[in-house]
Amino acid sequence: MIEIFPVEGLPIIQAGDDLAELLSSALRALAPRSGDIVVVTSKIVSKAEGRFVNLRDIQPSPRAQELADQTGKDPRLVELILRESDSVSRAAPGVLITRHRLGFTSANAAIDHSNVGADPDLVLLMPADPDASARALCARLSHAFGIHLPVVIADSHGRPHRLGTIGVAVGVAGMPGIEDWRGRRDLFGYALQHTEIGLADMVASAATLLMGQAAERVPAALVRGVVFSRRDGSAAEIIRPAHLDLYR
Repeated sequence: MIEIFPVEGLPIIQAGDDLAELLSSALRALAPRSGDIVVVTSKIVSKAEGRFVNLRDIQPSPRAQELADQTGKDPRLVELILRESDSVSRAAPGVLITRHRLGFTSANAAIDHSNVGADPDLVLLMPADPDASARALCARLSHAFGIHLPVVIADSHGRPHRLGTIGVAVGVAGMPGIEDWRGRRDLFGYALQHTEIGLADMVASAATLLMGQAAERVPAALVRGVVFSRRDGSAAEIIRPAHLDLYR
């Protein structure tokens, strides 16, 4: 049986906070076990890493102004989106979808306004290297509890042809991002031919049900009962290569 527990007692994270230490203290009440997975929102990782940007400091380029006119978005925000992106996938009124420099495709390069601060010009970028952030947290938490504790960094993304956002893994350490089930037998003995399981995304999505999207103040969760092969994967392995991406 899979169980998901809120990690309670975390403060509002500030730039420079020792997130691993804060998580270790908050997790003690849950007595983590071997096989548990710690899921944290990308937002608190970005905050601890100081990934804040004030739009008042951004000077839009001509390309940003052009896209701002096309989409109706703040040209300063559009400039920041372009800086965080490799290419623009879609621009329309109210919509700017890009291929992020980390490889995933998302609206507004996953730049966040919500729960960032009282200043309306303050925004938050994704962690610079979410897989590296996950590895650092995994190492610190595993050492603190004397067990192997995988870490998934979760963010909220939309999906092609589907309404609504869901939690996805943008950083992974200590567990597979993808599990290859090709060759496994189904109930009737048929060998699976194409099945690859988005394990880390499923963990992130399940935990996001509990962590929420708004004012829940639950930026981390402990997931228990997931069965997976012991392999040190990454979120990078989840990204579909650009030449195979039919939706970009």
